Amino acid sequence: MSPNYQKMMKQVQKMQADMAKAQEELANEVVEASSGGGMVKATVTGALEIQSIKIDPAAVDPEDIEILEDMILAAVNEAFRMAQELAAQRMNGLTSGLNIPGMPDLGL
Repeated sequence: MSPNYQKMMKQVQKMQADMAKAQEELANEVVEASSGGGMVKATVTGALEIQSIKIDPAAVDPEDIEILEDMILAAVNEAFRMAQELAAQRMNGLTSGLNIPGMPDLGL
């Protein structure tokens, strides 16, 4: 094996270990998004698991359930977007310094 190949393999192994650690840490990270002026709040982990949904009782109008459904959907979608952005930031930080000839930027 050439020294460059060995160096490259060490870089890949370190990156894999760092990515596994980052994914584990992301599972413990939490983001929260709200909609309806804070009437509906969704909390999502960095592993994209819904942790909680909180609904202000004032948001519950038996005559117009569709508005509540829309607020829940908006809060959950925004929380997922925020969690994905957090994950992308963490993963990009890990892969940005990796310089493997012939391998494109992963752009995670």
